[in-house]
Amino acid sequence: MQADPIEQEIQAKGLTAPRVTPADIEAAIDTEVYFTAQHGVRGAAERMELHSRSPGGGALMGSLGLLTFCVLVLRNGFTVTGESACASADNFDAELGRKIARQNAVAKVSPLLGYELRSKLAAQA
Repeated sequence: MQADPIEQEIQAKGLTAPRVTPADIEAAIDTEVYFTAQHGVRGAAERMELHSRSPGGGALMGSLGLLTFCVLVLRNGFTVTGESACASADNFDAELGRKIARQNAVAKVSPLLGYELRSKLAAQA
């Protein structure tokens, strides 16, 4: 996988002080779980009460199939989520939805690792 343009620029400028790198983010991820909202509703159906304004739930299940979740479990057990919602069923692609949901989840990991790193640096100072 090729580094993104910002990572390439950071490396080209020789910015070598401690920082959170894409490799650090990937190393922090222990487990990835993907599912659609439709999967979630089906899996929890016996324990939930469904409130729909449409008789019979309308297009509920079809719409929920267009919402993809990614749950990242970090090595320390903390979880973050990312979502990908598709407005048109004609454009839905499960693999692409998982990629976008993962990208959105990964974006939440960087600030967590940044906070952790900053705490370590402050303790050393």
